[in-house]
Amino acid sequence: MSFDILQILRPVPARPIVRVIDVGAMAYGKESYAPLRTAGIAKIVGFEPQEAECAKLNAAHAADGHTYLPYFIGDGSPRTFHLTRHAPSASVYEPDLALAAKFQQLGELYTVVSTQPVQTRRLDEIEQARPCDLLKIDTQGGELDVIRGGAETLRQALFVHTEVEFVPLYKRQPLFADIDAALRALGFSFHKFYSIAGRAFVPLTVNNDPNKRISQMLWADAIYVRDFMTFDTLEPEALLKIAIIAHLVYDAVDLAHFALAAHDRRSGSGALAEAYLRGLTRPA
Repeated sequence: MSFDILQILRPVPARPIVRVIDVGAMAYGKESYAPLRTAGIAKIVGFEPQEAECAKLNAAHAADGHTYLPYFIGDGSPRTFHLTRHAPSASVYEPDLALAAKFQQLGELYTVVSTQPVQTRRLDEIEQARPCDLLKIDTQGGELDVIRGGAETLRQALFVHTEVEFVPLYKRQPLFADIDAALRALGFSFHKFYSIAGRAFVPLTVNNDPNKRISQMLWADAIYVRDFMTFDTLEPEALLKIAIIAHLVYDAVDLAHFALAAHDRRSGSGALAEAYLRGLTRPA
């Protein structure tokens, strides 16, 4: 955005701290919520079950007050963890190699190199996971297990950023429709896809790049927000957090303004929505 939303919050007594719960926190590219960290308004609790990766995260971010725990988050049941050749593709769901092999490189990346029995833990049982403003989930097929095991945690959450898949790359995994139904039942509204990815069916490629899709979509990051029809029932601080996350993380300026307008109605004072609109529309 061309202006800093935090500047218009100066009349607010204190800028709210956004609590981020990151399930599947392995460092793999830039975090979607990185702008919150950069702005100094994020408190992050992450879960990364691969212990070496969890140790890396703690070493990198412990000085900032963020915490990473080596837990398998799911439905609380014992499972089998499948470590794959491509570490970020590891899962408590077994890869469907017959399906993955239909697409460029996925058969190789999803090949299982070892397995181990593990005990999953429900998010609702973990004290450090509450309160939660933004829940990010990337568990390679296990996202619905996280949601079902975190229903109480999610009752106060404002955003869910979750990976979803459109084809079962893992055996018996829930797909986008299942996750969508579960989150809507918990009071969330689908906002947008943050990213959409796929691969070409073998043997075709695009410009010799096996990571490019031609047409088949396989997975995406989906963004859900607390149902906007309930904004006038939320606390003013929650509405400020929605506006900040929408603006800084998702470039959702219309949603941010909508939340600030509800904040002004709920607080009975201030004109943050008007100030935000001026910031959006002023000449560069």
